[in-house]
Amino acid sequence: MVTQLLGLIGVGLLAGVLAGLAGVGGGIVIVPLLVFIFGFSQHMAQGTSLAVLIPPIGLLAMLQYYRKGEVDLKAAALIAAGLLIGSIFGAKLALGIPQEKLKKLFGAILFLASMRYLLLK
Repeated sequence: MVTQLLGLIGVGLLAGVLAGLAGVGGGIVIVPLLVFIFGFSQHMAQGTSLAVLIPPIGLLAMLQYYRKGEVDLKAAALIAAGLLIGSIFGAKLALGIPQEKLKKLFGAILFLASMRYLLLK
C-alpha cells in the first residue's frame, strides 16, 4: 500500500519534471506508467490521467471516463501532488539546456514511449 502510494507520487514527480523539462505529461508519461508499472487498463489510465489535468483541461473528457467507472480519483490526486512539485524542477532543468539539446531530449522521450507501446505487450 505504501509502495503504491509512493509510486503514484513518483509518477507525478516524473511527469512533472518531464512536463517542465520537455512539455510532456499525461499521454506521454502518466498513461504508459500507469499501464506498464501499475497494471491499470488503458481506459483507467487515460481516465485517471485526465483527472490529474482537470483544471480546466480535462474536465469534460474525464467526466465521460468517470461515468463509466474508469477513473481512480485517489491515484489522480497523488499523481497531481507529485506533478505540481516535479514540474517546478523540470522547468528549471529545461531552462538550463540549450534549445537543440532540448529538442533531442523531447524527441527521445516520445520515441521511447512509442517503442514501448509498439513493441511490448
